[in-house]
Amino acid sequence: MKAAVIGAGWAGLAASVALREAGAKVTVFEAGHTPGGRARRVFHTEFDAPLDNGQHLLCGAYRQTLALMRRVGRNPDALLMRRPLRLASLDGRFRLAAPRLPAPLHMAVAILGARGLSWADRLAMLRLMRGLKAMSWTPPRDWTVQQLLHYHAQSDALIGQLWEPLCLAALNTPPAAASAALFARVLRDSLAGRREDSDMLMPCTDLSALWPDAAARQVTMRYGSTVRQLRPSDDGIDVNQERFDAAVLAVPPTFAARLLDAPLREAGAAGLLNALKAFDYLPIATLNLRLAEPWRLPEPMMMLREEAARGHVGQWLFDRAQLAGDTRAGELAVVASNAVGIAERNRRQAIEALIDQVAEQAASHPARMSAMPEVTAAELFIEKRATFAAVPGLTRPLNTTPWPTLALAGDWTDTGYPGVLEGAVRSGLQAASVLARASAEAAA
Repeated sequence: MKAAVIGAGWAGLAASVALREAGAKVTVFEAGHTPGGRARRVFHTEFDAPLDNGQHLLCGAYRQTLALMRRVGRNPDALLMRRPLRLASLDGRFRLAAPRLPAPLHMAVAILGARGLSWADRLAMLRLMRGLKAMSWTPPRDWTVQQLLHYHAQSDALIGQLWEPLCLAALNTPPAAASAALFARVLRDSLAGRREDSDMLMPCTDLSALWPDAAARQVTMRYGSTVRQLRPSDDGIDVNQERFDAAVLAVPPTFAARLLDAPLREAGAAGLLNALKAFDYLPIATLNLRLAEPWRLPEPMMMLREEAARGHVGQWLFDRAQLAGDTRAGELAVVASNAVGIAERNRRQAIEALIDQVAEQAASHPARMSAMPEVTAAELFIEKRATFAAVPGLTRPLNTTPWPTLALAGDWTDTGYPGVLEGAVRSGLQAASVLARASAEAAA
């Protein structure tokens, strides 16, 4: 089978790996020049090592992603720093740490031993987890995260300290608008599964080197190649007037709708076309900082306390030098999900406010950290369409289309997950399975 994959993000490359393993000759069309899509390597002249267009965190429950890394010859144990779940604020006022105990005891001990929470809030957390389990982890489809939390009597302090940052990290959507069903799925798989499922996995290399580079070497890559014409049929598909037996369309839904507008109308598939056009998007901002001298954080990833009125809107802080194992450098990454305010603000002011947030909260840490060194370089990346808005009742397309020769892939397809890396990988693998199954049925 001669197969095309349109888009070299994590979904498209996952599909290309599976198609190649099934015996297909795979050509990947990518408008950019680096594999990885919205989780890729970027270069900046003021930073010695490559940066990422956005800092990402994986978790132990990402089984398909970890398996795919091994399939392309990459060792997750060497490329990802694995730590038991530990959420600690930079100002030292909050910490939740899971010990290496069998599940679910590890989470019970973590919650009961949490620092910075009242006993009432700790018991409320346990009540929420028990309540979700009683719901079979399936709250009403039209509920928001905020409704779910209020239903289970979570206090405003607990929501602000823990649940809101976790919701933003997982769904990139504020609790008042985010889907409770998707949030429950994330909590189920990460906190209520095996003990190792709750582990935090932090990349020690750039995101393209994690596995996309290796996947790209196994297929024919056409970088700088934008697909402007797509004509699917029951017996093949034309991509930029080149004939293929099958194709995976792994681009954002807006672009998919543009490419498939006429074919879907001709096929009478208005429902799919409308679903592709129905997505809204939210930005994520990542501020990379190079410091004048090494400055090691107590943890490679720490939480930041928000104060929106002052522009202190970062939620997470990563010690990039610690993750890379570089003791000679000081490099940080500040992540702000749902970064609408940053995208609309003066860029210089936004950077200064985030730097001030880090320096101020580090100064109040009880371990008396040294003062944050001078910032010698700052680069702010704003991925304006980082994820779809994960709102209740959103209809997400399946991988199938009206044509057996064309499958859809992307974290926006109906993966059961929000717009996370594991969802992208799963969608790509499923899209390849759809095409392989259709090819087998046609041959029979």
